[in-house]
Amino acid sequence: MAITIKTEEEIKVLSEGGQILATVLQEVGEYVEIGRTTQELDDLAERLILKYGGLPSFKGYGAQNPFPSTLCTSINEEIVHCIPQQKRVIKKGDIIGLDIGMKWPQKDACPRQGAGLARGLFTDHAITVPVEGVSVEVMDLIETTQGALNKAISELKPDMYVGEIGGIIEDYVQSRGNYGIVRDLVGHGVGYKVHEEPKIYNFKSKEKGEKLRPGMVLAIEPMINLGGPEIKAKDNGWDIITQDGSISAHFEHTVVITKNGCRVLTKV
Repeated sequence: MAITIKTEEEIKVLSEGGQILATVLQEVGEYVEIGRTTQELDDLAERLILKYGGLPSFKGYGAQNPFPSTLCTSINEEIVHCIPQQKRVIKKGDIIGLDIGMKWPQKDACPRQGAGLARGLFTDHAITVPVEGVSVEVMDLIETTQGALNKAISELKPDMYVGEIGGIIEDYVQSRGNYGIVRDLVGHGVGYKVHEEPKIYNFKSKEKGEKLRPGMVLAIEPMINLGGPEIKAKDNGWDIITQDGSISAHFEHTVVITKNGCRVLTKV
């Protein structure tokens, strides 16, 4: 299936929704502190999304085993998709990945956009937040993961191939140290749905994929481990953790390809 091209009107909606989602995640990130539970973070995220006229796009996602929460809260060796829990308390020295998606606007929730835009569009965003007492080694991991995302974004432009993105990320990560790049989870297209084509690898691949064109909207999300790249799922079917128990970091932005490069949609 080809990568979808969004119209200028749709990109305006995605841009406004992305700014709102970035604001939500910034507020949730600032709420992270020792003693809070991951359920408290999830409750805040949902309140804010509803307040701004959106809908959580992760909650209820999946036909067989629907995801039960608004926010994914992944601590230390947890990589992504971890379900918030009332008993999961943030501790000194933890890092926590916060991953969130939103459909915006709700039907008729934003009259200034016009009656023709009743259908909401999707954006996706993630950050990793260090708590007090994080080691230098783990801070380097966080900076490397965020740097890999920023490096990929800085080089995106029309006519490059989707497959080149992973090479940019891998080269940057390898220049920073001996890290494990998660290979079994990927970035993706986004906009009309939570997940669209293409798959966006975070490592070098022989698959060139399609050429990037203006109007393509992508969610780029490197996931980097202190140890090996191997992963495993917990019994709940959602929580993904490192197989060797090493610490993992995750960052993600939704971007749109423009005539001269790309623009980040999920920023304040």
